[in-house]
Amino acid sequence: MRKIITTPDPRLREKSTKVNQITPEIEDIIADMRKLSIEWEKDHPYELSAAMAAPQIGENKRIIIIRDDLDDKKHNSFTALINPEIIRTEGKIVKEQEGCLSVPEIYGLVGRPYKVKVKALLEDGNEVRIKADGFLARTLMHEIDHLDGILFIDRIRDDETAFYRMDDQGNLRPVTDYENEIKNNHELFPEE
Repeated sequence: MRKIITTPDPRLREKSTKVNQITPEIEDIIADMRKLSIEWEKDHPYELSAAMAAPQIGENKRIIIIRDDLDDKKHNSFTALINPEIIRTEGKIVKEQEGCLSVPEIYGLVGRPYKVKVKALLEDGNEVRIKADGFLARTLMHEIDHLDGILFIDRIRDDETAFYRMDDQGNLRPVTDYENEIKNNHELFPEE
């Protein structure tokens, strides 16, 4: 069984390779992603495992999974998208909180377009086109970033007021000492 990898693991910074054929190996990767998402949630009562990208389990393949119901933790089915590609984004840039299974304990305000159109393959090999807005659009863009070695923290690294940590009651609290708390202790950012 694979495991969720976290920063500063260098595999999170690699560009993922295209999936040319949906093989039993690809199906195993997707199954592990689903299992690990649900297992992660059991240890994080205030958080939702909305999605995951294959690089987060050390597999640099262009695969993501998205929870079918982003509003309810009880519904834990996920749709796999293979070789997802952003066709276009539109709408105003909206800043909202993002977190990541591979960036433990840290959240941040990330600006992303409100709408996105994505094309991908489903597990059965059929192509799908998805028009999304709001949280689903944000989630798709976040996961597709993973496939290119980009973490959400990269999108806000110059804004030290945008980082948060979750307390024991599930409330997000601003991180007050950006340099020590984020940049040094967590080694989230690659060396410049």
